[in-house]
Amino acid sequence: MKEQSSPIVSVVMGSDSDFPVMSEAIKVLDDFHVPYEVFLTSAHRSPERTTSFAKSAAKKGIRVIIVGAGAAAHLAGVIASQTLLPVIGIPIDATALGGIDALLSIAQMPGGVPVATMAVGKAGAKNASLLAIRILAVEDKDLQKKLNAFIQDMAREIEKKQEHLACRKF
Repeated sequence: MKEQSSPIVSVVMGSDSDFPVMSEAIKVLDDFHVPYEVFLTSAHRSPERTTSFAKSAAKKGIRVIIVGAGAAAHLAGVIASQTLLPVIGIPIDATALGGIDALLSIAQMPGGVPVATMAVGKAGAKNASLLAIRILAVEDKDLQKKLNAFIQDMAREIEKKQEHLACRKF
């Protein structure tokens, strides 16, 4: 992260082994020049640290929290239960169940404690940051422009791939 201003997004993970997936979220935030922090905590192994983080995030200027966790994956829900900030959960493939356990843990939150749930793994991490950027862009014209440019670039990439595909013989 470039130290240009105070973080407005927290990228939280339950284990340092989650970093290869969560780095995809970080790349997107870097590309959009969104200031963020990375925070490691565990709903089960460091519950007081998790509570302290969740309760203080808004006071520190954080506006969106992105949380990656595997296995039981309670971290996003525990954080969401203790803050008014939007929480976006990324299921991590950390067990023999291929991330399905984490997906269900994050998606099946009880009514009243919302967590936006992304796909398992790297695509989910990328989309989590893009959702955070969309949330922030509601009140940030500069981010709106960057997001529009990103969307147009994706469309141009498809057109280029179509042209390349049209040149191939099947």
